[in-house]
Amino acid sequence: MKIETKCLHSGYTPKNTEPRVVPIVQSTTYVYDSTDEVAAVFDDPTKSLIYSRFENPTVMAVENKIADLEGGIGAMCTSSGQAASLCSILNILQAGDSFISATTIYGGTINLFAYTFKKLGIECIFVDPDASEEEIRAAFKPNTKAVFGETLANPALTVLDIEKFARIAHENDVPLIIDNTFPTPVLCRPIEYGADIVIHSTTKYMDGHAVQVGGVIVDSGNFNWANGKFPEFTEPDESYHGLVYTEAYGKAAYIVKARMQLMRDFGCYPSAQSAFYLNLGLETLAVRMERYCKNAQTVAEFLESNEKVESVNYPNLPSSPYHELANKYLPDGTSGVISFVIKGGRDTAIKFMDSLSLASNEVHVADIRTCVLHPASATHRQLTDEQLVAAGINGGLIRLSVGLENVEDILDDLKKAFAAI
Repeated sequence: MKIETKCLHSGYTPKNTEPRVVPIVQSTTYVYDSTDEVAAVFDDPTKSLIYSRFENPTVMAVENKIADLEGGIGAMCTSSGQAASLCSILNILQAGDSFISATTIYGGTINLFAYTFKKLGIECIFVDPDASEEEIRAAFKPNTKAVFGETLANPALTVLDIEKFARIAHENDVPLIIDNTFPTPVLCRPIEYGADIVIHSTTKYMDGHAVQVGGVIVDSGNFNWANGKFPEFTEPDESYHGLVYTEAYGKAAYIVKARMQLMRDFGCYPSAQSAFYLNLGLETLAVRMERYCKNAQTVAEFLESNEKVESVNYPNLPSSPYHELANKYLPDGTSGVISFVIKGGRDTAIKFMDSLSLASNEVHVADIRTCVLHPASATHRQLTDEQLVAAGINGGLIRLSVGLENVEDILDDLKKAFAAI
């Protein structure tokens, strides 16, 4: 991003006008040279900036960086990861349509898919991600328009077989949407395995410091929206003077439509200040992910050897049923998040967590600081017992997000909490 920088008195413009860091363009609006220029932009918002409700230079610099990291053609930041999930689906589906989702996804996303979308006339068909290809194919209906899954499920930590789901989705001429929040593009790039759309809660590892909430949608540019199943991409958009997205924007049709329609109408765009903070997190992402994985591996091995632990779920452990898939899709590590079931059930799990001192008991994950959460009491609290089982949530399950502290200090904290129970 370049900025025109003039010396106020001399009129001199320095040759080096690229700032050392992404600048904060703290403005709601932008000035044009003529009324005709404004009119042209409202006919085609990609020609220039209109309003910071759906585009801003600071945010756009970060969008371009994330698109490059994931290997996509373009990206659109949102005000939260939940907003990214919402818009990624609504950009494709409308009332009367359905889509397929893996059962082992974040509890808040389950609420969005199972209840809120139902009110909008959109059906979510949940499938076991470990089901056979035949079983998953059988879940499709004539009105099914997309498939959704998480690379690493939160908090079940199941590893999605991305290639399997991509193959099934493409056989049915629909896109595969992957939530890649936990791995980040440092550990996995789903587009390389066939995903068409990738989303993130940037609140997590991308930010890493628990300073701002955000999300992002990345478009691979690979899906054929003109295959006959998606008329909203190939037929005139009355809200933009009959513009046809596939004709006007080609491979970028999906991400441009998301911005021109959904962001225009919903306005769930992050502030320039939030994008500035996110960019700072991105600049250390590769270094942090390496340390998260190294610390978590040590902690997971400690937990697995502890007699008070019933089971440990960390895909990088050889004992994990997802170890083979982890080696395939996440060869450099499986993030810093571990889920484990403590013996004694819900009450013992809560007592253990309340006995921790270094680790924070908070509704967050993927922070630089170690933190813990009891999913059945928090993120998945609204789920029925049947949904908890489907999501892989046990009453004694604890989600442990290993931070960047000295790993010996983390282990000492865990040992003290185990002693308390």
